Amino acid sequence: MQRGNPHTNPSTISVLAAWAAIAAVAAAVALLFSLHRLSPEYSPAWRMISEYANGEYGWVLGLMFIAYGASSLALAVALASQLKRRHGRFGTGLVLLVLSGMAQASAAQFDLNQAVPHEVAGVVGILSLPLAAILISPSLAATAGSQRAQKLILLAANLTWISIVVWVASFLLMIATFLHALGGLPAAPPEKLPAGVIAVVGWTNRLMILSAWCWVATVARHIIRLRGRTRQASPDTSLRAVRGAMDRARPRAG
Repeated sequence: MQRGNPHTNPSTISVLAAWAAIAAVAAAVALLFSLHRLSPEYSPAWRMISEYANGEYGWVLGLMFIAYGASSLALAVALASQLKRRHGRFGTGLVLLVLSGMAQASAAQFDLNQAVPHEVAGVVGILSLPLAAILISPSLAATAGSQRAQKLILLAANLTWISIVVWVASFLLMIATFLHALGGLPAAPPEKLPAGVIAVVGWTNRLMILSAWCWVATVARHIIRLRGRTRQASPDTSLRAVRGAMDRARPRAG
């Protein structure tokens, strides 16, 4: 392990970036919940998060997306700083995590009124993070100090894609019940839901975002604890052991 200036130590950078990821998640959660209070006209039951852009507090939504992207990018820095080797599934996961963070942050600039860039940012941001979680988490779980911590990392990773499946299913259910109730889809979101329409897509949309934040915070917390464990033992040998465990858990490239 490198010695010298502690501010250039990869492990120090990793911990600082992990704390930054947790802080960004906390900010994003606070901003999202504030929108529920600031714009109550958008029912969280069936209105998408992106629709807050058309309200009086669209700028709060923009800040939320920036914090959302910052959390993913900070976690990518934390993970990259922790490892010497970044190839195979883990390396691919890091690339996807960076792409996800960039797309999430870009949604602050491209709101739903800019249809094409907003949709591109949404697809990349929503899909890339679960893929990154699936590729990265097994290696991290191998370094966990207990079975409970290992299961928590893997559970958080699986929730990222399960929540997307639930969101898509709720969307299809809403469309089907709209077609049954009205014979077609409304041109614009109605002020009140027609009788017979089952719409929980707003809640599942929020569940999807919260699941992503949960994984980021869980992994960031694991990195911080990992560093704490290495400091209790010999700095050189323990960190090498952790890195070795992560490398062994990753399939070889090629």
